[in-house]
Amino acid sequence: MTAPSGRTGRPPLTEARKTEIRLEIARAAVELFVAQGVTATTGEQIGQAVGVSARTVWRYFPSKESCVRPLFSAGIDVIAARLREWPPGQALEELFDPALATGVLAATGPDGATGTALVRLTRTEPGLRAIWLQTYDEAEPAFAQALAHRAGLPADDLRPMIQAAMLNAALRAAVERFAWRRASEGGVTDEAPGVVTDVAPGATLAAAEVAEALRSALVVAAGGVS
Repeated sequence: MTAPSGRTGRPPLTEARKTEIRLEIARAAVELFVAQGVTATTGEQIGQAVGVSARTVWRYFPSKESCVRPLFSAGIDVIAARLREWPPGQALEELFDPALATGVLAATGPDGATGTALVRLTRTEPGLRAIWLQTYDEAEPAFAQALAHRAGLPADDLRPMIQAAMLNAALRAAVERFAWRRASEGGVTDEAPGVVTDVAPGATLAAAEVAEALRSALVVAAGGVS
């Protein structure tokens, strides 16, 4: 009798499902980090929160701190996509409106609160701070490429590279200021400023605040990015 040929067992995961799992792990990790700190959080706890083994967690991420990378990069990806669509003649600060801010918040979680809490943690957790800065550093070439394309310059031209560095620093400073100011204003509720919830008024307020923070930072940087 001839043995059956072909692959047996569980079918391989699609790339879309792998991305979903990475985001699930990232959000679970942040919730645990916020609740009990990075040091007290284990890979086993992160996996249990998602319904996977610790081995699966380590298959996707080399360390528990790196589990948050998808949330950092998701917001930056939204910004990079908008930058590639930036039409000539439009002021840079006008590019970052509440609609974009809503996209940045939504990319990090269902209500945006996950991403905001995560950015706050980068102030006190060196491991998370390193991932945060590394994510922005890796985004800079994409920003430079978009700026070079818009200006009709070679991708390796020094001018868009410098402009991208300025833009990158302005964006990071704006997001950090937004997150840290929200923490100092007393927490997250629908009635108080500084709140991100799944209720529309709170989400709308958050988007407006993020957009204003981005615009303020970009006004400063706009002198070198035009």
